Amino acid sequence: MDILLVDGYNIIGAWKELRALKTDKLIDARDRLIEMMAEYKAYSGWKVIVVFDAHLVPGIEKKKKQYDVEVIFTRENETADERIEKLTSQLMTRRDQVHVATSDLTEQWVIFAQGALRKSARELEIEMELVQDNITKKVKAIQDQRPFSKIQLTNEVAEIFEKWRRGMK
Repeated sequence: MDILLVDGYNIIGAWKELRALKTDKLIDARDRLIEMMAEYKAYSGWKVIVVFDAHLVPGIEKKKKQYDVEVIFTRENETADERIEKLTSQLMTRRDQVHVATSDLTEQWVIFAQGALRKSARELEIEMELVQDNITKKVKAIQDQRPFSKIQLTNEVAEIFEKWRRGMK
């Protein structure tokens, strides 16, 4: 199984859409990132874990599942990088390949030395755009295949029914 560990605040700081959300409200940027990672998970089938530093959410470590994505807020004196390094060593097995999404070069070298693969924030953003495009195409294809009516109607009759539905004469 492929596992994607995401350095949450690193990605938020790197992606234009999330940076804009962050300037207004950080929680909106976090939620949007988690939503996007849920789409990524649903499309790719990978396990996705998003890790956020505790400096903005002080206290004990918090774990939760949101949109079928595991979200971790580190302990008060633990960085996301440290938590990602621990998770990488815990999750690496013969069957599981860990990928870490971060643009932190030092972190990339550390996780690479542990056998994980890295994705820069830009690489993940490009991949996410492709995923969203593919999802849009699939939805459109499904909608195009779905018959407008269970009863085959001529275009003229379907147009009359549509006008009735909209309350037009």
